[in-house]
Amino acid sequence: MPLSGPSGTRDSPGEPDLGDLIVRVARGLRQRGAQVVAPWDLAPHQARALRTVARHDGIRPGELAGHLRVAPRSVTDVLDALEDRGLVRRHPDPGDRRAMVLTLTASGRRLVAEVDAARRADAEALFGRLTARDRATLRRILLVLDAEEG
Repeated sequence: MPLSGPSGTRDSPGEPDLGDLIVRVARGLRQRGAQVVAPWDLAPHQARALRTVARHDGIRPGELAGHLRVAPRSVTDVLDALEDRGLVRRHPDPGDRRAMVLTLTASGRRLVAEVDAARRADAEALFGRLTARDRATLRRILLVLDAEEG
């Protein structure tokens, strides 16, 4: 008899449930992501921080921590490393001189563009196995699940 609780997570006793499958796929994505950013001597969390600053130019460090879902103190070391490499700058917030905002340098913008191109190519290699319709369905489902977590 198939095991299928209210969440319908398992079709038959020998199949992994949805949670296990998502964890396995997420682990593979993390490994792929680390490999993709390695040529630029970036850790995945540094690449995520750069991409977030690129999307939210002028973001405060605390807001960056919120987007990354980490404690604000965890962002400090990441920002220090990125600033030391000349990829990010901290500036006084024009609206509140006590606060700092983050911007990418020209080198940071170039690096984000290169990393994004590599990530898109890797994503196409992985998700290209799915039909366009399946990719759209997967995106829709993941957005629903992500909204419930946020």
